[in-house]
Amino acid sequence: MLGAVGAFVGMSAVAGLLVTAAVTPAIAVTGMAANNGIGVFEGLPEYLQIGQLAQPTTIYAKNGDQDYPLATFYSQNRLPVGFDQMSQAAKDALVAGEDPRFYSHGGVDIQGTVRGVLSTVSGGGVQGGSSITQQYVKNVLLQKCEAMPVKTKEQKSKYNTCVDDSTGVTPDRKVKEMKYAIGLEKKYTKDQILEGYLNIVGFGGSVYGIEAAARYYFNTTAAALTPAQAASLVAIVNNPTRLKLDNPDSTTNGAANGYAANKDRRDYILAKMYEYKKLTKTQYDEAIKTPITPVITPSTRGCQTAGGAAYFCDYVQRIILNDESFGKDEDTRAANFNRGGYKIYTSLDLDLQKVAEDTLDSYVPKAYKFDIGGVLVGVQPGTGRVLYMAQNKDYSQDPENTGPNYTSINYATDYQYGGSGGFQVGSTYKTFTLAEWLKEGHSLYETVNANVRTYPSGTFKGYCYPGGSYPSTGARWPTNDSSGEEGTRSAIQATAMSINTAFVSMASQLDMCKIRDTAQAFDVHTAKGEELGTNPASVLGTNEIAPLTMATAFAGIANGGVTCSPIAIDKIVDGGGKEVKPPATKCQQSVDPAIAAGMAFAMQKVTQSGGTAATVNNTGKDMLAKTGTTDGNEQLWLVAATTKVAGAYWVGNVSGHQDMRRTYPTHGISPASARTAVQRAMMAAAVGKYGGDAFPAPSSKLVQGVQVTVPDLAGKSPAEAKSILSGLGLDSADGGPQDSAAPAGTVASSNPAAGASVGKGTVVTLYTSNGSLVAIPNVVGQKLSDAQQALAAAGFSAKVNGGGASPDDIVQAMDPGAGTAAKAGTQVTLTLQKSTASPGPGAGG
Repeated sequence: MLGAVGAFVGMSAVAGLLVTAAVTPAIAVTGMAANNGIGVFEGLPEYLQIGQLAQPTTIYAKNGDQDYPLATFYSQNRLPVGFDQMSQAAKDALVAGEDPRFYSHGGVDIQGTVRGVLSTVSGGGVQGGSSITQQYVKNVLLQKCEAMPVKTKEQKSKYNTCVDDSTGVTPDRKVKEMKYAIGLEKKYTKDQILEGYLNIVGFGGSVYGIEAAARYYFNTTAAALTPAQAASLVAIVNNPTRLKLDNPDSTTNGAANGYAANKDRRDYILAKMYEYKKLTKTQYDEAIKTPITPVITPSTRGCQTAGGAAYFCDYVQRIILNDESFGKDEDTRAANFNRGGYKIYTSLDLDLQKVAEDTLDSYVPKAYKFDIGGVLVGVQPGTGRVLYMAQNKDYSQDPENTGPNYTSINYATDYQYGGSGGFQVGSTYKTFTLAEWLKEGHSLYETVNANVRTYPSGTFKGYCYPGGSYPSTGARWPTNDSSGEEGTRSAIQATAMSINTAFVSMASQLDMCKIRDTAQAFDVHTAKGEELGTNPASVLGTNEIAPLTMATAFAGIANGGVTCSPIAIDKIVDGGGKEVKPPATKCQQSVDPAIAAGMAFAMQKVTQSGGTAATVNNTGKDMLAKTGTTDGNEQLWLVAATTKVAGAYWVGNVSGHQDMRRTYPTHGISPASARTAVQRAMMAAAVGKYGGDAFPAPSSKLVQGVQVTVPDLAGKSPAEAKSILSGLGLDSADGGPQDSAAPAGTVASSNPAAGASVGKGTVVTLYTSNGSLVAIPNVVGQKLSDAQQALAAAGFSAKVNGGGASPDDIVQAMDPGAGTAAKAGTQVTLTLQKSTASPGPGAGG
């Protein structure tokens, strides 16, 4: 009791001092300065910093020229409005029910304070007596606590201490609260304080502020609230848990909650409004008779509300959470995202998004007998703006949604943005070997040995390898996707037909580490951020990469070799209406424009007759593309680009090892057969909206290379012939033995033949003579008898064309011709000219 009396005396003195200071500051300075009690307040700050209120963040997409809201996020559902957007009934209800002397006191209501002190004495704690300004102070302080992270034990302890300091019933806290209230009254008008309070106060659950409360409980606005509705909402403020209106029949310890309890408090407030002449008798009677009939209208939140664009929404959210410009750590960034009231205007084009979603729905089921996944994602060359991002699954963060058609994993993106670990990209990765091939001075029509063969250890070079060579034993490379693709093949053929053996042969002439560097220059990286592999198999696409990354790389090719990192956000406006700088794209010259032109020229062949995606382009615009298939046909790709849009399509195994060429989930065809149709529909829509320009023509040097004449190597030893070819910048291949009249073991012929004009680096196949043939001697002009003897001596027989031949007749022609290499016993047909010699002696008469 003595303690309570002491608290009474102390609090009374404090209240007196504060009220005097607020109402008559001159008295505080002159008459009370000597009082030791005033020293209690000297250390307290006079003004409270009012930070930005927690507000919902909304993500928007592009719907033509309009910004369409995709999803909203909030920890507190609050929609701040101005004083003139609040009904007079709401303002009157708050003042009448909570602080009738609000417009006459200086921030602390002396009568309420004394009443609270008396309650303290009788009840053993500081209770009641808070003015609206004091309640505003408490809510402002509590807002600062709500922004604190609470993941760790230490963070939770700090949060609890903050809440206690903001809402506790200790004398110290009440003193601080009153001092802050007086300071606010000096800085702000009464209407500003009332507006601030109605925007900050909680109305139960996650509903904060009069506007959000009006929408949630009555499906109306703060400006349109009736007296009965306004009084019901203000009633909730008194005890949000007990008096909120979304649980009509609840009880606590036998006491009614919900509608009944709210009506009691509402009617009290209405009576006060009538008492203070804020309602007429007619208005009061009508309001009192109005039943409690809320129209609960939840404000849905989170990416699951974005439908098929949910994965893009999730990507945008994670961009914010990963960007340090939105906070020093992830907890701070999450708090800012959920409380900052951002309006995030994104790059998503809802027209293309719908095409992507509809196309995937048609060709890739959400659930099947194995875990199948599919993604369509596209970016804008030159800007990096992500235009569409669709997935064959339903998005859900709910742990209860565990069916095969649900996932929260975004297959299109990197792991740090909510994605998977990526997928092997198959032959789409050959693009970067092609780029390095051209960078190193090779040409598109230069040929390589595309035979399946064993590469000796040390064949593959790389500056990043220990010792400069890949430390492997000799290995025989796999066959191609289709038969008949071996032999001598040009780089452009290898690209169009996606010939594995040709690309491995090309890579064997390059630096494997530089191929990796070229890929990285196009912003290619693994989905988990690990180092790109540089082993020889990587040429065929063993690195695990996200579809968005491949779309970005192909956009760089289509953009003259300038690759721009993907961005999803065009503009951000914070809760205060100030623009916040969004993450910007980073563009880099990945390859020289001339090299990009050469790449585009070759990759257009993929979409033309004989190419692996020959039917993908029905737009009439230039389009480059590359298909990709991994071992066992487990992952399938088709990446395509015009100068305006680049898109990646991936379909494959999320887990497991299903052969995508031997399963038929839709349309009675396999995903392998359907991928061209999928990308054709997507790219046709993209070109239809964004158009496309012609790719620059490549230089003749990149296409044809430096031209060299193949020398005549017949009769030379293979070693000498190879040396001659190497000196001319030509490669060589062994064509094996050949029937020939040349000395056995020497070069019989070549392909291309002697005299042909070819590009540097072209493979010239050398055929070695087995010595099985003999050159037919030239007997033209000889007497028949002499010719027969000469042919017989060489191992050939003779046949006269026509009868009546004389031994002295002259050979006019021979078939096969002189010098022809032929097997022994071959018959040579001779055409004769009759001899004109005189008759012998005794002739005539």
